[in-house]
Amino acid sequence: MSERSVFFVSDGTGITAETFGNSILAQFPAKARHVRRPFIDTIDKADALVGEINAVAEREGKRPIVFMTLVEDSIRSVVAGPGCKAMVMDMFSTFVEPLEAEFGVKSNHRIGRFSDASKSEEYHERIEAINFSLAHDDGQSARNLDIADVILVGVSRCGKTPTSLYLAMQHGIKAANYPLIPDDFERGHLPSTLAPYKRKCFGLTIDPERLAQIRNERRPGSRYASLANCRYEVNEAEAMMRRDGIEWLSTTHKSIEEIATTILRDLRPDRLIY
Repeated sequence: MSERSVFFVSDGTGITAETFGNSILAQFPAKARHVRRPFIDTIDKADALVGEINAVAEREGKRPIVFMTLVEDSIRSVVAGPGCKAMVMDMFSTFVEPLEAEFGVKSNHRIGRFSDASKSEEYHERIEAINFSLAHDDGQSARNLDIADVILVGVSRCGKTPTSLYLAMQHGIKAANYPLIPDDFERGHLPSTLAPYKRKCFGLTIDPERLAQIRNERRPGSRYASLANCRYEVNEAEAMMRRDGIEWLSTTHKSIEEIATTILRDLRPDRLIY
């Protein structure tokens, strides 16, 4: 695997091919060399790509793997044809063509997920959610929290910002986030700004050892990054969330996808149906 190349080929951004391909490759122990080739939307580009793939096959002595989401038949036939010295996983023929037969209709052969973004209500909702999450990052604004879908709470550097942005970008969720600080722990309850929206709050926590490591990368040797302080803040934050009945999870060993899906499942299950 480590001496083998995997190509993600698309006539659009390649996000679908790469996401699907990486999900499959995760079942195998070693990581292959990844090559992303988006916007292969002409026969000339497809011919050049096949040349690149064949050169890699000759150099490595093993045929590359290709995860492909190409819509146009003429372009697909170049990459999937006998002239390409690769194992080609054609997602169009694997999934779209059987569905055409099942539904009894032809697909619209639309190139790329974002080809009509300007007309997509879903796309505009995601842009609005991203803007909302940026404006409400790290507690910098308490305005319009009534329209937030989720408010993430937790100590500094436990993963609130990337989770907020992922929820916005992938699911159109308006996610604010608020850092719990020592002043909050001394008061012993959620900040008054958040109290009216407690039902929207979801807590993130983290192992103190991991938190200290992360903080030391940012402020090495500081009290903020010390293990003793990290233990104090994490313990106080978890105690506060328990007292206030806020659901929470540890980000220590979870991917951002797992964290976001858990939040959706628990706070916005309606967003899992669309």
